Amino acid sequence: MNRSPIVTHALTPAPGLQRIERTVASPRLSVGWARSEAEVREAQALRYQVFAVEMGARLAPPPAGSPSGLDVDLFDAYCEHLLVRAGVEDGEPGPVVGTYRVLTPAAARRAGGLYSDTEFDLTRLRALRPRLVEIGRSCVHADHRSGGAIIALWGALAEFMARNGLDTVIGCASVSMRDGGHFAASLWKQLAATHLAPIDCQVRPRLPLPIDHLRQDLVVEPPALIRGYLRCGARLMGEPAWDPDFNTADLPLMLRTADLPARFRRLAG
Repeated sequence: MNRSPIVTHALTPAPGLQRIERTVASPRLSVGWARSEAEVREAQALRYQVFAVEMGARLAPPPAGSPSGLDVDLFDAYCEHLLVRAGVEDGEPGPVVGTYRVLTPAAARRAGGLYSDTEFDLTRLRALRPRLVEIGRSCVHADHRSGGAIIALWGALAEFMARNGLDTVIGCASVSMRDGGHFAASLWKQLAATHLAPIDCQVRPRLPLPIDHLRQDLVVEPPALIRGYLRCGARLMGEPAWDPDFNTADLPLMLRTADLPARFRRLAG
């Protein structure tokens, strides 16, 4: 039987890396870390459903030997994969309905950098990198975007960071550009007035969204995932990048664990 070439570091954590499993407050959700290739594949299948099918993204060709119907890229092999499952079916864990992949500082060095390095100039974050993790490919099934899955993911991530001496998380929040980018430009303008990070934590997009040529006056409601990030204390690090393949505007976000609301700090304690 042919095996896929991907071997995720989530199956063999680096020495000293501490993870725990937990069931969250909602009886319908549980959260934990992928411990087999099959579990990573479940996350990749959800990502494919959200990004390719729902959002219409043109995904890059996966590594040779990867099964069809999955979103796979070269960073997956270096990441820890956090999964939220919905309930129990016939005594077995339910389907994966939410996922993050988490790239630690040591794993980023092995990978040659962060995924965000490909979209943004992160020079100003250099001093933060030894205690910084990147979350990526974050997505939640359409039936579970009311908030519970995001709370589960952030609670587990906060605990992971506390146990491993990490204090900063960055990542990109993608906004669809099916309207040509006017929603994304207006969202950036709206949130920059209230949620912009300090200048020493700001970054520059390598391929900027052409904001000056787009409407910025629309009154918009942030998507559920971004609302969840902001409720957790996240800040925008700068203008969005344009991702033509995913047809999205990517907003760079940062969260320091010191800025987490009290309920998440209690989870991490």
